[in-house]
Amino acid sequence: MIRTISLGIASIALLGLAAVWIPKWLLFPATMAASHGIVTLGIVLMMRSGVVSFGQGMVFATGAYCAALLAKHAGVDEALLLVPAGGLASALVALPFAPLLARYRAIFFAMLTLSLSMVLYGVLVKTETLGGSDGFNIARPKIFGLELSAEMANLGMFWLSLATVGLLSIMIRIYFDSSRGLVALAIRENELRVEYLGSSVHQNIGIDFVVSAFLAGIGGALTGVTLGHIEPNFSYWTTSGELVFAAILAGHHSVGAVYIASFVLELVRSFSALYFPNTWQLALGLFLLIVIRFLPLGIGSLWTGKNKRGQTQ
Repeated sequence: MIRTISLGIASIALLGLAAVWIPKWLLFPATMAASHGIVTLGIVLMMRSGVVSFGQGMVFATGAYCAALLAKHAGVDEALLLVPAGGLASALVALPFAPLLARYRAIFFAMLTLSLSMVLYGVLVKTETLGGSDGFNIARPKIFGLELSAEMANLGMFWLSLATVGLLSIMIRIYFDSSRGLVALAIRENELRVEYLGSSVHQNIGIDFVVSAFLAGIGGALTGVTLGHIEPNFSYWTTSGELVFAAILAGHHSVGAVYIASFVLELVRSFSALYFPNTWQLALGLFLLIVIRFLPLGIGSLWTGKNKRGQTQ
């Protein structure tokens, strides 16, 4: 635990200092990669138990809309309040569905979560008070009560996302190494044996689903306040697909790999859209196929010693 905390704090501190010297154009994609990486970390959390959520857009959008509505209608302009509020709202929305979803596996779990996400998308598109299909803008929030200038806004949001990433990543890494976190890997291998050992498979998956939703809400709120705009597409199936895409790139063996995969995906998507505007999805697909071919267990397998096909999936 001490090693995990020390390494996490050192990494975040170095990245925070490096942000002062990196090109300004890189700050925004780095911030988006960090916020999306938090959401992807929730998918990886579920993957450790052998299930994949294709509806993470539902809780991602819930967090974003919660932060936006608090800023617009409740007058909350402090980012340090908006971001955790988004996480709590997403966890509360996911809580009633957790017992139901915990009973399903494989394609059934994926399709149920996807359907929930698309139901929310339909509601958001049809609700004019929530901006309808266009969404609505969010005023630039304060950080520690300070109003940031346009030039400092990107740097301030990057530092905020970095601090959030650091705190949550350390907590999730400790959770992965805990007895409950290791039970998730056992569930992935043999559910029946886990039940015989006295652990509830449904309870573990249900709890992980709610924790995953909390992480997605945090990421959604960060994305919303960074963009300054929210829209129903946050809950659309393509958004969930991109997040699953990043989770597959990262694998479920390393927390750090999640953010590397998210950042790489953000850069590939940005440059593909710039140079191949009509076929950027094709470029992303080819990139994923190459990674799966040479790193079937994800980017994290490069330094975890699990880069051979046929090891624990």
